[in-house]
Amino acid sequence: MYEYELYRSVSAELIRRADTEREVGRARRARRAARRSGRGAPGRKVIQGPARRVSAA
Repeated sequence: MYEYELYRSVSAELIRRADTEREVGRARRARRAARRSGRGAPGRKVIQGPARRVSAA
């Protein structure tokens, strides 16, 4: 009986870990999508042309 209880405990832990990893993946995708949807928004500063760099001579 002990082996079965151990199996159930380990199985439940693996299921919890998998659920956590899925939620983390969903959160990452949601944040990425939110960042991408804001690109080119009207209120955002747009830099056109070559970027100018100041060199320390």
